[in-house]
Amino acid sequence: MHKSIKLVHNAAGRMVPTEVNGTAVIPYQGVGKYIPKGNKAAPPITSCAHFPADGNKIVGNLKTALEKAGLRNGMTISTHHHFRDGDLVANAVFDAAADLGVKELMWFPSASFPCHAPLIAHLESGVIHHIEGSMNGPLGEYCSRGKMRGLGVLRSHGGRYQAVQDGEVHIDIAVIAAPTADPFGNANGLTGPSACGLLGFALADSQFADKVIVVTDNLVDFPCVPWQIQGNYVDFVVQMDQIGEPQKIVSGTTEITKSPDRLLIAELTTRFVDEAGILKDGFSFQAGAGGTALAFAIFLKELMILRGVKARFIRGGSTKYLVEMLENGLTGYILDGQTFDLEGVRSMRENPGHVNTSPFTSYNYHGKGNFASMVDVVVLGATEVDLNFNANVVTHSDGKLLHGIGGWQNCLFSKCTILPIPSFRDRIPVIVDDVTTLVGPGELIDVIVTERGIAINPGRKDLINAVRHSSLPIRSLEDIKHEVEEICGGEPAKPVMNEEVVAVVKWVDGTVLDCIRKVD
Repeated sequence: MHKSIKLVHNAAGRMVPTEVNGTAVIPYQGVGKYIPKGNKAAPPITSCAHFPADGNKIVGNLKTALEKAGLRNGMTISTHHHFRDGDLVANAVFDAAADLGVKELMWFPSASFPCHAPLIAHLESGVIHHIEGSMNGPLGEYCSRGKMRGLGVLRSHGGRYQAVQDGEVHIDIAVIAAPTADPFGNANGLTGPSACGLLGFALADSQFADKVIVVTDNLVDFPCVPWQIQGNYVDFVVQMDQIGEPQKIVSGTTEITKSPDRLLIAELTTRFVDEAGILKDGFSFQAGAGGTALAFAIFLKELMILRGVKARFIRGGSTKYLVEMLENGLTGYILDGQTFDLEGVRSMRENPGHVNTSPFTSYNYHGKGNFASMVDVVVLGATEVDLNFNANVVTHSDGKLLHGIGGWQNCLFSKCTILPIPSFRDRIPVIVDDVTTLVGPGELIDVIVTERGIAINPGRKDLINAVRHSSLPIRSLEDIKHEVEEICGGEPAKPVMNEEVVAVVKWVDGTVLDCIRKVD
């Protein structure tokens, strides 16, 4: 489906395109090596003369709002993913676009989920040309098969904000699903029947898009307080019966693992944080919402109580487990980038120490610093790691797209990055010679914890020395890999892919780190 494109070697040794969807791109140059020039992008200047003096921006329905926003062929439409697998707005947007006869749209979501599988029909019909954003489940399968007309582009959460502010992606129309809003367009995610927490992933969309549509199922009188989205950025407000199913923001990922192996991995991770001297009063940490990471948070909580240690702050994704730590006085703040369960929503609404943040403050690499590098330790997952400590989070061992990057790349800049992962899944080794898709450079990944031992990046002499005399099972990655291959009957089979590029992986600075090829 894609024309032949020129590929070059980047600084990571990966072959990547020099052009993506008709735009020249810069190959990855190394961590911290690419320094941008120029000014930030800017939306058009507007005038209050074109807006109602009484502040009422309500229009009848989504289709009318898109018409008034000037929807036409080839535009870029953005949505956000705070409802995760419970989103009801993105599908409605492209159904309305199809009714209007519009084609060749680029969808620019902050993430997509299996609930967006109906959009495959719009990809097939040509309403949507391609997606620049994560592709989970059916959408990932569709892209991996080479069926999308354009190339997919995978960015981190911070990379998405960076792409918008730097002008790499120009949003023509942003559609922001807001659990509560007023007629002027002020909006938040804290209250209403569809409350989802914060709306930080829609911040760049509201600030930089030409036209902004707020869609809500809980319209309140002006002013909507607090406002996470400012009405001064908003062109139109639309009421729908329901914009999201908040119970589905959990999406099955926020349950503690019951696997003995994974519980062991979480316990070893906690012991490493303690014995490496990271666990001390005033430290900070971030853990994902997967089962092993949640188990780590529980073990860490128990150890903090035992040691009498309090965290200055915890970076979220928030879960009920982090909320308990905040409410029990084990941390002063949750700096939350995404609310992963309904207890997180409640806490953000009620507790001033539960702070909503955005990719601008947390992750944007083209800012004057961000929160990521201030975190003492971050615990993340991975689908594969290799002997150079490089990691993959977007494709399966069969090469198919699994999910997006999220904030994973951005978190690698913490003072200590730990990947607690099983040594094999479904009898397929996770430690390989070279990762199928490079998403995280090994120089930023410090420790890999498996049920068969802990491997420390040779470049982190300080960590190696800190645990030299501990009882932890410190081993080389090569030793663990060899043992696992003996158990599983050898190295994993290479995925069957051809030369056709179907998507690219951007690094946090907007350069191209790797590409994903069509699965045969």
